[in-house]
Amino acid sequence: MKRIALINPRYGQQTIGSAEYYARMIAEKLANRYEVEVLTTKAIDPDTWKDWYARNVETLHGVTVRRFSAERERSEDCDSIYAAYQIQLSQGRRSMRQEREWFEKQGPYCPELIRFLRRHRRDYDAFLFVTYANYLTMEGLSEVADRAILIPAAQENGDLQFLSTELLFQRPKAFVFMTDEERIMVRRRFPKTEPIPCDVMGIGIQIPRSPDPAMLRRQYAIDDPYLLYVGTIDEKKDCPMMLRYFQEYKKRCGGHLKLVLMGKAVCRIPRDPDIIHLGVVSDEEKYAGIAGAKALVIPSHNESMSISLLESMALSVPVLVNGACAVSRGHCIKSNGGLYYQNYFEFEGALQYLLTHPVEYMQLCANARGYITQYYDWDRILEKFDHLIRF
Repeated sequence: MKRIALINPRYGQQTIGSAEYYARMIAEKLANRYEVEVLTTKAIDPDTWKDWYARNVETLHGVTVRRFSAERERSEDCDSIYAAYQIQLSQGRRSMRQEREWFEKQGPYCPELIRFLRRHRRDYDAFLFVTYANYLTMEGLSEVADRAILIPAAQENGDLQFLSTELLFQRPKAFVFMTDEERIMVRRRFPKTEPIPCDVMGIGIQIPRSPDPAMLRRQYAIDDPYLLYVGTIDEKKDCPMMLRYFQEYKKRCGGHLKLVLMGKAVCRIPRDPDIIHLGVVSDEEKYAGIAGAKALVIPSHNESMSISLLESMALSVPVLVNGACAVSRGHCIKSNGGLYYQNYFEFEGALQYLLTHPVEYMQLCANARGYITQYYDWDRILEKFDHLIRF
């Protein structure tokens, strides 16, 4: 049986984030076909990289997880250094030394994991690196480049302008892209990657067979129709704009529609009886909330992979997304299972359409579910991984 290593900065049930969820699902599914080991840190908090897990090696759902301690915390000046370097990049000046220092400061600075890769590079048939903009991928991929598959989950971020990123993207033996939009962006930005084999595959979506929307409504006394947002409530996710748009919609259009928020708040949420913040909820509550929503709203202009978007479509619930995000917009166009907006008036128009066109709304629901069935099936995804691993 072939032996596969998957490298990601965080791993485990306690870690929250789309990339972390993706890494866990891929590892567990591949473990049915290969001997899979995950190489990761002992941290769950990417703002500090402090040890949280105690064990060096453990087995989770059939996957061997090898954990290493970060030797230093994320530097407090990381963001200011990044901002200053972006100014330097705008002047056409790139420095490998400065970029290397920034990746070490951002972390997870874990040279022992890199040394493990160097010592054991011949013990694995393939290395899957999930995400690129971290110390582990930047330092580790070059050690095993001839067997490395890079899953960049790339977005239009400033670090794509780094010289170290440009060189990194020329090294793997193959790429896995989440979407066609990501593939096109990477190929256009880095033309030298064109000869490197790739495939486009997302993640298989598994949802409860019959989530109970009534349970959530009873538990939180939600009687009116609602839009739902799932995830960290953060400026980085364009949540303040979503909140402003919703409040303006209520002023202009009235009605009983509510906005329900699920997740940790790291930006201000206005006090408004039409905005209901539930905080961090269980998976059961999340799926019940999605199943009962009129639509799931994805306000971020920069998404490489939104698990909640795909889960919503799988539950036959349309999505309302920021049209500035090519990936989210692409899901809507390809599925005809959601709507997108690029300013407030398009947001208002999309909401009004969802609320006042019941026949078309039901077609959106059916289209969303059909899209997931066709493109996000685990068997098809794993066959594609088999091909790249054997390549």
